[in-house]
Amino acid sequence: MSSNTYSGVQTPFQLFDRNEWKDLNGHFSYHLTHDDVEKLHALNEPLTISEIEEIYFPLAHLLNIFIQRTKDAHSVVNGFLKKNTQQLPFIIGIAGSVAVGKSTTARVLQKVLSMLPDKPKVDLVTTDGFLYPNSVLIERNILNRKGFPESYDTKLLLKFLAAMKSGIEEFEVPMYSHMEYDILKDRRQLVKKPDILIVEGINVLQVNSSRGNNVFVSDYFDYSIYVDADEADIMDWYVDRFESLRATSFQNSHSYFHRYANMNKEESIAMATNIWNEINRPNLHENILPTRYRADLILEKGSHHFVKQVKVRKI
Repeated sequence: MSSNTYSGVQTPFQLFDRNEWKDLNGHFSYHLTHDDVEKLHALNEPLTISEIEEIYFPLAHLLNIFIQRTKDAHSVVNGFLKKNTQQLPFIIGIAGSVAVGKSTTARVLQKVLSMLPDKPKVDLVTTDGFLYPNSVLIERNILNRKGFPESYDTKLLLKFLAAMKSGIEEFEVPMYSHMEYDILKDRRQLVKKPDILIVEGINVLQVNSSRGNNVFVSDYFDYSIYVDADEADIMDWYVDRFESLRATSFQNSHSYFHRYANMNKEESIAMATNIWNEINRPNLHENILPTRYRADLILEKGSHHFVKQVKVRKI
């Protein structure tokens, strides 16, 4: 049952359990195949057509309300100012912990939004591409802080978002390789006049005033989403993913993590747990989790990886 209270405390969010949320699907219909689903889900992260239909279809419909409202406002303001300026991209930010599944959320949302009635062009950019190259992190002695605020080229990320909201037709952004654990030197992603831009990353809702920034990444968002779950579940997912990667991608001699390939299962679990406790857990508590309630909508997952509750900011 949706409610205005959360654990007996007033909340700025309306709460919907899964059954309530899926009933908001409305009259739009989309057709997704099992092949579509296979291309969207990530390693060790289950994804079903039911999850897409019950969670992401209603989410796409809600977002479309805001997108259409923005288009209407643009038209009215243009008329008032007697201008004929171009429509700017509607930018959606997606945040959440390492291993919580925000990348899958971003990919599914990109797919579903592209199927809206007017078939918008939807681009997806991850903030991994705005990490400093390893050479810079090593020079600054912060390679073990990768993912923390100081490891990102925030100025470049802000420059990109400002360009998108200034009507710049195209912008090249860096690309990151999880295999090489570094920025790719010879590859760029060209973002060219999207109707909708999804920006996904652990840092997109962070406010780091200590760096003297007067503008924050989230200032450019038209809507923001936080993917949430219990920390114990996220840690389990991280450890499981590490173990799966050890048996697959880490076996590649070009992988940055190839040195872990010959570990047995117990050693792999111990290493993943140590990385979580030494790096990912502090980053979650210091920099990621505090941004949760800055989002417009929170997708709360259960231990099975599927969304069990949706929190929508009241307006």
